[in-house]
Amino acid sequence: MTEHKQIRVLVVDDHSLFRRGVIALLTVDSRFVVVAEAGDAGEAYRRAAETQPDIILLDNHLPGVNGVDAIAGLREAAPRAQVLMLTVSEDERDLAAALRSGARGYLLKTVDSDGMAAAIVRTMAGESAISPEMTGKLVTAFQSLQSAAKVEEASAEQDPIHSLSAREDEILGYITRGKTNKEIARALNIAEATVKIHVQHILRKLKLSSRVQAAAYAVARAA
Repeated sequence: MTEHKQIRVLVVDDHSLFRRGVIALLTVDSRFVVVAEAGDAGEAYRRAAETQPDIILLDNHLPGVNGVDAIAGLREAAPRAQVLMLTVSEDERDLAAALRSGARGYLLKTVDSDGMAAAIVRTMAGESAISPEMTGKLVTAFQSLQSAAKVEEASAEQDPIHSLSAREDEILGYITRGKTNKEIARALNIAEATVKIHVQHILRKLKLSSRVQAAAYAVARAA
């Protein structure tokens, strides 16, 4: 992979030893280049603005602030960057807060190097990435999202899921099962670009911002 196509990563974690370990793992993979590192939110804002990374790996426990509370500032500093949480917290409230704030993925620090690399690539491809240990908490997290957002406007008859076309409903089912756009395209014998368009329509109609939220929505509705 040529340098200009490498995924540019900013690593934000207050533990220097862990941060250095993540950087070392990413450095040996030619798909990535670590453009900066930071140990607190203030430094992260500055480094994000200076380097304009593609991906921000963000710890949820920074000095004086939760990582999720820093997401808005990071996205303002680097509008094109995608935020991927990398944390020890298995609390569904932290998961919900991260999704609500715009994080595109939620990884536990127990993830191995291959899993972390795959999550970064998926996030850059427009997918969402979440540690397997957290998938069972998606329903609770989504319910928390609904409560926080005070979603009251849709009655049972006005459930936005009814606005989905048959194809969109079918694709939502695949998303719920964790299928990637490429896998969905192969299963339905359609172009991957067409799947991406359908996914965008699904998120818009359901008033959601990520595939993880869409999957949680569908699971919670079926429960």
